[in-house]
Amino acid sequence: MTATHELVLTRLIDAPRERLYRAWTDPEMLKQWFAPLPYTTPHAELDVRPGGSNLVVMAGPDGQEMPNRGIYLEVVPNEKIVFTDAFVAAWVPSPKPFMTVILTFEDEAGKTRYTARVRHWTAEDKETHEKMGFHQGWGICADQLTALVTKP
Repeated sequence: MTATHELVLTRLIDAPRERLYRAWTDPEMLKQWFAPLPYTTPHAELDVRPGGSNLVVMAGPDGQEMPNRGIYLEVVPNEKIVFTDAFVAAWVPSPKPFMTVILTFEDEAGKTRYTARVRHWTAEDKETHEKMGFHQGWGICADQLTALVTKP
């Protein structure tokens, strides 16, 4: 199932996993790196706890806003965050669920192994996400995240 439904990005980042976790859970930090430039993230609301909701708004260079709503399923501070767009708030089902994201932050050789597993509801959704530029877009975001968490 996972091979036909899952896209994965992994990086070894020279920063403590606490910094990466914070960059995913602090709205002000998230807004600095979450969208691949020239896109921006003008708004982020994060209630980081199982059952808590999030709203992250990305904006294109033309100013068009793209709101993304979801729910946190699992949160292990500094180790793991799982969220999905299958629900939009307080267990209200999404009209079109697309993905569940599993983020892990693991110690490795004095650095952090950052892994983002994106599981899609269907093989077609995975293919759509890949064609939308998953690898390039999430790669740019990982570079931006790295630049933020490795600042002195």
